[in-house]
Amino acid sequence: MAVGHSLDLDRWRVILDEAVTRVADRFVRAEPRRTAGQFVEGLLSGVERKTCWSLAERAGHADPQAMQRLLRTAVWDADAVRDDIQAWLIEQLGHPDGVLVIDETGFLKKGVCSVGVQRQYTGTAGRIENSQVGVFLAYVSPAGRALIDRRLYLPETTWCDRPDRLAAAGVPEVVEFATKPALARQMIADALNAGVPFGWVTGDEVYGADPDLRADLEQHGIGYVLAVGCDRRVAVNDGRTLVRVDDLAERIPTSEWQLHSCGPGAKGPRDYLWAWITTATGSGEHRWLLIRRNRTTGELAFYLCWAPRPVPLHTLVTVAGSRWSIEEL
Repeated sequence: MAVGHSLDLDRWRVILDEAVTRVADRFVRAEPRRTAGQFVEGLLSGVERKTCWSLAERAGHADPQAMQRLLRTAVWDADAVRDDIQAWLIEQLGHPDGVLVIDETGFLKKGVCSVGVQRQYTGTAGRIENSQVGVFLAYVSPAGRALIDRRLYLPETTWCDRPDRLAAAGVPEVVEFATKPALARQMIADALNAGVPFGWVTGDEVYGADPDLRADLEQHGIGYVLAVGCDRRVAVNDGRTLVRVDDLAERIPTSEWQLHSCGPGAKGPRDYLWAWITTATGSGEHRWLLIRRNRTTGELAFYLCWAPRPVPLHTLVTVAGSRWSIEEL
């Protein structure tokens, strides 16, 4: 067992060194270049509270000044580093049927100075807490999965409408309020411009409810499987009738539910019962409502789906299941 653990550590060391090498030219001076590698290594470590103090201590520094300089005053372009790492990851994981997964997470905070912090709901705690919220873009393919982009969510009423607070926190003047779906659209557009290969996008109800996001994807010929709430209404009968998705689920005969796995989980395959209903309103459209039912509890989940071509049910199930794989990162 110890040998296997050692091999894993050796492999991670090689990967980390390669990643740091890819971005080395983005740092003007040697000190922040070296500190950046130590900072990332600390973030990937088991250190419980990842502050500049704790990461500096782990790196063998006498104080946190080098770590703080890296984040505050050192000259380097975070977006350029993102671009380098993204390109490197796509070299390893790229696939034409790759899936972009939109997800958000919260970072619990005690103070009020961190950019974007306020009392808001965060899935990290499962309740409203003082926190920052980031919207992330992950890439999932048969070769693996990784985060490839990020945006920090700035609340409108406590941050974007207070220029003095933005200036004090060092937020550039060009930054304006953007909803979480708008941030997702920005990242997807950037991925397209960067030549990231993908055929699908998936995300939770926050993103499934946004018509602009869905329209963008359809315009670019990108399929999607986006979660929606149980009160969502969809068109049936060739667009003549709008029906709540939970009402539609009750009308599906038992024989129409199919057992599919949406991927492996920590406790084995994630097996659910699935059904789909065509919701296309025009000739040649490939649009569906996908419904997932828990075999034990009967709990339902709903997804709006679109594709530029006909696809089997299992393809939509696989895309929907990509969300879980990224939550393990």
